[in-house]
Amino acid sequence: MIVLFTDFGSSDPYVGQVKAVLHRDAPRAQIVDALNDAPDFGVEPAAHLLAALAPSYARGSVFVAVIDPGVGGPRDAIVVEAEGRSFVGPDNGLLSVVWQRAKRRRCRRIVWRPVSLSNSFHGRDLFAPVAAALARGRAPGGWLAALRAPRVLLDATDLAQVIFVDHYGNAMTGLRAASVVPVARLRVGRRTLTHAQTFSKARPGAAFWYVNSLGLVEIAANRANAARKLGLRIGSPVAISRR
Repeated sequence: MIVLFTDFGSSDPYVGQVKAVLHRDAPRAQIVDALNDAPDFGVEPAAHLLAALAPSYARGSVFVAVIDPGVGGPRDAIVVEAEGRSFVGPDNGLLSVVWQRAKRRRCRRIVWRPVSLSNSFHGRDLFAPVAAALARGRAPGGWLAALRAPRVLLDATDLAQVIFVDHYGNAMTGLRAASVVPVARLRVGRRTLTHAQTFSKARPGAAFWYVNSLGLVEIAANRANAARKLGLRIGSPVAISRR
């Protein structure tokens, strides 16, 4: 299985171009879209979101993970293997949370370059062919070189901010459930939210926090758009309060 995790957008042509390469080079692989509307240019929130999403996919899956505002610049290209899954993408911190949280891991630098490499679309020209090769079994000799670790390492502890807002207006945070007890209150701007187990436990229109299906603390409102109601966006800070 090849899994796409990008900020390319669902209505632009870029995802289709990446898939064309994957179908060409790995025609038997199943291609799954995990998310193509990851936070635009948001390497840090996307790194935490990727780490939360990855365990949903079978071991052996190969991720094409591309949030790459530095494409064409000095940032490197890597393959991270973590807990039986492979992640192909830029060495800009995007793969570093997955790497740091894994017990079984390996990192390699992509040294292969195609004959034609666009300055602005390494997702299609570089990462997709490497991912396809890994999905077929292994990359050809000389394509990858051992690397001790990703060069750019973000803080892999919980991220106390909004990392994704879905179309309902629910706001996922980078806080994992294990770090928050149900009696805790969540400070969001000037508001303090209490916990509800699920939507039906809150009054209609009321905002609350709960643990979502990925095991992350999420801010929601019963039958309402919490992001609009509370003025939330990617990067909005949150804090745990016991008062």
